[in-house]
Amino acid sequence: MPPSNLTLEDAQFMHDDLPFWKSKTLHEMTLAEWESLCDGCGRCCLIKLEDEDTGEIVHTRVSCALLNLRTCRCRDYGKRHVRVPDCVSLTPDRARDLEWLPDTCAYRLVARGEDLAWWHPLVSGSADTVHEAGISVREYAINEKRVKGEYERFLLKWE
Repeated sequence: MPPSNLTLEDAQFMHDDLPFWKSKTLHEMTLAEWESLCDGCGRCCLIKLEDEDTGEIVHTRVSCALLNLRTCRCRDYGKRHVRVPDCVSLTPDRARDLEWLPDTCAYRLVARGEDLAWWHPLVSGSADTVHEAGISVREYAINEKRVKGEYERFLLKWE
């Protein structure tokens, strides 16, 4: 409970002092704010397989051909839907509901009202901390061009 001597102006100042991901909903964010939530882990760019009988989704270590495995960023972000027609667009409405998004995903965390991790670039001030913390796929992903469709050989379990 806020102190009783807190004025409306004080409360507004405190609200304005919060980082945007704590003071805005995903729907309220500007495009720049939305895009900056991506931590650059590359996990959403891993190929996923769905069991036809159970609907269970499993991740593989195989990345989309457009993922740069050094930076863990898309090589052609602006044209990704043209080049990879089944690339899923993440929206504020989908952020909470896409089961295959990792628990570490900033979009999922903010949609649930949770805070960003210490290694997120918006918190740490460095794009490298996501890699240093072992969150990114940099150390274990393999580009789909090298796999030739044998995705089952590269199943992955999140720890």
